[in-house]
Amino acid sequence: MSIRQAMLAILEQGPMYGYQLRAEFEQRTGETWPLNIGQVYTTLTRLERDGLVEVVGHGGADEGDEPADQASSDRQHVSYRATEAGRGEVSEWFATPVPRTQPPRDELAIKLAIAVTLPGTDVGTIIQRQRSATMASLQDYTRLKRSGRAARPEEPADLAWSLVLDSLVFDAEAEVRWLDHCEARLRRAATEREVVRRDAPAATSTEGAAR
Repeated sequence: MSIRQAMLAILEQGPMYGYQLRAEFEQRTGETWPLNIGQVYTTLTRLERDGLVEVVGHGGADEGDEPADQASSDRQHVSYRATEAGRGEVSEWFATPVPRTQPPRDELAIKLAIAVTLPGTDVGTIIQRQRSATMASLQDYTRLKRSGRAARPEEPADLAWSLVLDSLVFDAEAEVRWLDHCEARLRRAATEREVVRRDAPAATSTEGAAR
């Protein structure tokens, strides 16, 4: 997920302090991907360096966490806004499909891929435990969709949170289906190995008789 472009897009709405920007991001995404305030200010510093945001004022402190050091305290009083170049990057971001040529690392896929190569690893149990955990998460997401601001979105931020929830629900459902598929593949592979093992002695006996 591009925090950089998301922050730029929010700053298009008007100048904000770092804590305000974090709060706006988390309101729109339902705090699904919480931001560390240090990450916010580091990103703002890089955006300013690249000419995509500019400082428009120094003034009252943000509300929120206490600054960790003097540098953080100084940044806490700075307001930023998107530049023309920043608005152009946002437009390009919205116009460009998210590439799938290099998918993000999937810890579960990596875990199962490694597990099936290691003798003595109970991959079936790994799958069962993960499916139970994913089903529990799916139930939680479904409850959230049926209650609160996601159930009847009245504000744009409510609709944004509802869409994020939809994505989480679809991802969880897809993961459960994939785990079912993995389990079926493992059973099929085990059956095929058993057939090969069972047929091997018969093949050896036939070759001996031919000699």
